[in-house]
Amino acid sequence: MNSNILFFFIFIGAASFLLSLFFSKLAHILGLVDKPTQRKQHIGNVPLVGGLSIYTSVMLALWWKQELLVHSDIYVLCASILVMIGVIDDKYDIDYRIRLIVQIIVSCLMIFGAGLSLKSLGYILFGSELVLGPLGYIVTILAVLGAINAFNMVDGIDGLLGTLSLVAFSGLFYIHYEDEQFNLAWFSLLFIIVTVPYLLLNLGFILKDRCKIFMGDAGSMLFGFTIVWILLQGTQGATSQMKPVTALWLIAIPLIDMISTMVRRIKKKQSPFKADREHLHHICLRAGLSSGKSLALISFMAALLAIFGIFMEYSGIPDFMVMIMFLFISMFYYVMLSHIWKIISWLRSRS
Repeated sequence: MNSNILFFFIFIGAASFLLSLFFSKLAHILGLVDKPTQRKQHIGNVPLVGGLSIYTSVMLALWWKQELLVHSDIYVLCASILVMIGVIDDKYDIDYRIRLIVQIIVSCLMIFGAGLSLKSLGYILFGSELVLGPLGYIVTILAVLGAINAFNMVDGIDGLLGTLSLVAFSGLFYIHYEDEQFNLAWFSLLFIIVTVPYLLLNLGFILKDRCKIFMGDAGSMLFGFTIVWILLQGTQGATSQMKPVTALWLIAIPLIDMISTMVRRIKKKQSPFKADREHLHHICLRAGLSSGKSLALISFMAALLAIFGIFMEYSGIPDFMVMIMFLFISMFYYVMLSHIWKIISWLRSRS
């Protein structure tokens, strides 16, 4: 890393921290705060500006170095739309169907404006490549919706969304740096840099609770969309080197938790988008773990799965075997959480 890029990242990191403090003050004036409820048991009104400060920092970075990202103009347009609807949702709590429509529109802008879509899922058919053809457009839209809502659903305890995002972006940085796709590596590193100040404030490592902020829907949607964008650039096309199946391991915990939770809701004949307290972080809290221990446990699990995925990326293990292992872990996760209270009761009876 040369001195110019090092100075760039130091400046953007400092800007992200200062923007977080600025937007935190502004949020109280505009009423952009998260108020305590029965489901949200924090103390006081907390500004929902983490996503807004990260978005502004990224926009500043792309204005400075547009070459970091191919089709940066389309990315800026898509990210701006998502952040705008996220801020409105944070303020007024809009209907989830409106959010889904906006996310579909943004997906189409990415597909037809930047030419980014899933054309192949790699060699997951027992050594044969699964080429999607026109079906790739639909799968891409589903991937964007899945990633955005997966990261939105894990935003339930302090630091979890930011930490799981750091795991995904760190994995993307490592793979693209090793593959000498340096622009994608630097863009992934950019998101790591701008997320750290948010985490320091969110977890109270700096200024304690005086400047505590939450990410908000604006941030979760920005993270989910950006990860899909980087994955598409890294896995699709003639110059791509990363295996598509590896992407699943980098976002394993948010993805598996979202799918498992939605399946359980559907089995109960509820809306898959109905808010509840059955996510992994809720279960950890109800099982008696503190917020800090829950964060450490889930983050460790996510990092372990991401590292395993990266190991398989370079180990020569066939794609279909990597896919089978991911499906096995997903099923194991679903079964475990479906019987988690019986398991916890049994463990307590044995102690």
